[in-house]
Amino acid sequence: MAEVATFATSDQLLVVIDPLARRTDGESVRIAKDVLSAGAATKVCMPEGPEEFARVLSRRGSRRPVVVGDDRALLRAVSLLHRRRELAGCALAMVPVGGALALAGALGVPTGTVAAARAVLDGVVRRMDLLVDDSDGVVLGALRIPPLLLREAPPEEAVAAASGGGHLWLRTCQSLVRTLVPARTSRESLSSTLPRQTGPARLRVEVDGMTLVDLDQPVEGISVTPGASGLAEVEVRPVSVGAEASPLCASGRTVTVSGTDFRYRADAVVAGPVRTRTWVVREGAWGLTLPG
Repeated sequence: MAEVATFATSDQLLVVIDPLARRTDGESVRIAKDVLSAGAATKVCMPEGPEEFARVLSRRGSRRPVVVGDDRALLRAVSLLHRRRELAGCALAMVPVGGALALAGALGVPTGTVAAARAVLDGVVRRMDLLVDDSDGVVLGALRIPPLLLREAPPEEAVAAASGGGHLWLRTCQSLVRTLVPARTSRESLSSTLPRQTGPARLRVEVDGMTLVDLDQPVEGISVTPGASGLAEVEVRPVSVGAEASPLCASGRTVTVSGTDFRYRADAVVAGPVRTRTWVVREGAWGLTLPG
């Protein structure tokens, strides 16, 4: 995290209240509005959906935006400003309201409504690093790549694999499956309802062009987080064989993951599947108001 602290200006605020926050905790929303309105000139907006949320943020003028909502609301605001190339010149503030607040807490935002609202009024703006991927997605806190999901075989395939032949009892089982599953149900839709199991991923991880782990080494998980001075901290957990394997760690400005189709969790959002993705650290790319 790159920190260049400046005193926050609280003379004009645009308070954007996420609709989920209003539905889940109206009392905290009311308290946040009261505290902010008592300390600054505020314009309160209550968008009903993502499009209106984006429209309100784009029309903020000189007002400092304050997001009242959960981690997803903060991520949505940062993503919108990044895509409009307005993130560098716009310091954000947040009053966490909702159930998913792990990211807000990790970034240093007070989780109490009153304390967070007072930090908006009296806090300082800290510049933070940002991970930006090659599809223009952003990561504020942490990127995780879990083990792959392996789909189990459909019932007919599983029975056939187990028997190894076309016996009468096998054909009877196949007929029973076809009877229980409507004819219009495709094999794809049937398999999508089946339970899944996890398995190790075979992925290549490159940090600043140097290979940290290659396809011949199965891994249990990968994590990437913005570190300090414009570097990302990368940790790869190899599959243990016998004794527990030590994590492989590296730091760099560019991280590329490729190989088997994989999904990843960027903060509160799951994305993919993709076969390759590159993340680049943008040093001090965004500002967040935090307690002084």
